[in-house]
Amino acid sequence: MTRGSHAEAVDDVGTDGAAEEVAENAELELRGVDKIYRARSGATTQALQDISLSVRAGEFISLVGRSGCGKTTLLRILAGLVSPSSGQVLTGGRDLWQGGRRDLAASARFGLVFQDANLFPWFSVEDNIALPLKLRGVDKRTRRARAAELCDLVGLSGFEKSLPRELSGGMRQRAAIARALSYDPSILLMDEPFGALDALTRDRMNLELQKISVVTGATVVFVTHSITEAVFLADRVVLLSPRPGRIRSVTGVEFPRPRSLDVESEPAFQDVVRRLRHELDEEGG
Repeated sequence: MTRGSHAEAVDDVGTDGAAEEVAENAELELRGVDKIYRARSGATTQALQDISLSVRAGEFISLVGRSGCGKTTLLRILAGLVSPSSGQVLTGGRDLWQGGRRDLAASARFGLVFQDANLFPWFSVEDNIALPLKLRGVDKRTRRARAAELCDLVGLSGFEKSLPRELSGGMRQRAAIARALSYDPSILLMDEPFGALDALTRDRMNLELQKISVVTGATVVFVTHSITEAVFLADRVVLLSPRPGRIRSVTGVEFPRPRSLDVESEPAFQDVVRRLRHELDEEGG
């Protein structure tokens, strides 16, 4: 399965050849991940159950499912913000949660983008982007050069000195993406980053994100409620069932890249969207 190939979308869950090939070349691997939340009263809620998934280096994975299915919980486990109750998260040959404690070296491989850009309002675009590098002790000249490079990549050249309040919502998200990329993470985690944007801006950001993922070569795990967005961006779409979140299906999406928005009107594209929507309807029924 490659980004440049064109074939009918297939469900590759299980032990077929496609799944085995991904496992052998995995940059990120989840093995039997469970997450149980415990309230002070002693009541428990199982958010995730037996999540096992292998993600190849440079692959774009979209996570979809109904609200409350555990998409964000899974992303937060990957980001090192929440520990799993059981199971393993492996990256670069390291267990991200060895013995229940976060491996800081493994965590450094991840960049994280939330729905809210979360920029510091008193920092310029340049300073917001360069902040992770400053915290890592990188010198000022190198930080500025990297910020300028990333502003060019995400389409913010000329706005380096602007404050967040002077930017549109889409531009703030571009800055947030650039900040997440500042220290060159190999894996980019994105939790509905375009959910608050209007439809036209969202389409434009999807095109930009596609370009960014190709240029950087980063592995991307992308959470969204939009099936169309998930299919447009992804190499594979992972559908989670309602709580406790389990992987119901993994659907390969093999359309040539770069993809234009026109692909969304193609019958083959609509077939994939229709099938995933039907699976979601079944889960909600």
